[in-house]
Amino acid sequence: MSRERSLTTGVPRSRRLRARDRYALLAASLTAVSLTASGCVVVHGELELLPAATKAEAVKAVEQFTSAYNKADAAYDSSLDADYTTGALGIIDAARLKAGRVNNPDGNPQHTPLVLSDVKYTIVEKAGWPRWFVADAKGNKGGDARWLMVFSRGERAEPWQATYLTLVAPGSVPEFKRAGKDGHAEAVPADSAELAVAPEDLSKGYAAYLQSGKGAFADGAYTNTLRSTRAKNATKPGLATQYIDEPLTGGAYAPLALRTADGGALVFFTTHHYMKQTAAAGAAVPTPNKNVAALTTGEIKQSLTMEFVANDVALTPAKGAGNGKVSMLSRLEGLTAAKGA
Repeated sequence: MSRERSLTTGVPRSRRLRARDRYALLAASLTAVSLTASGCVVVHGELELLPAATKAEAVKAVEQFTSAYNKADAAYDSSLDADYTTGALGIIDAARLKAGRVNNPDGNPQHTPLVLSDVKYTIVEKAGWPRWFVADAKGNKGGDARWLMVFSRGERAEPWQATYLTLVAPGSVPEFKRAGKDGHAEAVPADSAELAVAPEDLSKGYAAYLQSGKGAFADGAYTNTLRSTRAKNATKPGLATQYIDEPLTGGAYAPLALRTADGGALVFFTTHHYMKQTAAAGAAVPTPNKNVAALTTGEIKQSLTMEFVANDVALTPAKGAGNGKVSMLSRLEGLTAAKGA
């Protein structure tokens, strides 16, 4: 099976081709079907609201991911966990393992197995596919931060894949709106008009905010403070640094949102970033560390452009609630490529 990944889809090419053919047939059979009242997308012809997984299935999914992640990390071999990662986490993880492999062909000499404990599962109830759930766990890496992860799959025959990963402060995950005796959570449609900012608009809005400082985002470490840090780095003697921010919303990078108890939503989304360092005449670009160098193509003569993808998670209030500002809860960014010129 081909392990080729694309920034526009985050899934292996062979799986994309199969999915394309499958969905082409489905589109023809579902042309006359629409679902307007609930805002849900009809996929595979399923209209009934169903839990994404049982508790036992969610537990097994986290265990399978952890096992595959540890094998891949120990060997620096992305093929060992490629079936269990996708989206933002998938492309970041694949690049990390690629760099590690270049620098340590025999494997990771500093490998420490990831251990997730005190896992709290939030299983989403929704119609159609993809289906997904959230795992909030204590990890033995990342200090006191909790590992907040989203697992998804596009059909029953596929394995569960870790799609988003962010690290959040203990106690910062909001209370979710729950229904039924099993307490399943409610998925919020990407185009929801009930929120201050619709989930489908967050990636574009956040990228625009990082460029201009304008938009419906509250002050914090990942908003005005990040912009201030960038401004300080932009002009240093002999070196200019430019930042470009872009939305990333297609395929496995699509946003996923959960309804919170206060009527707002916790939204996971992806953004795409570039940082270009250009040296003045007679000066040199700082020598990149070995992991950056391992992912760099071209010769670094006058400039180095680094490409990043970020897992983002934000709290979006209900329309008309509070000050209407989106709060960025966490952001985990990873280098995916670099180019010298």
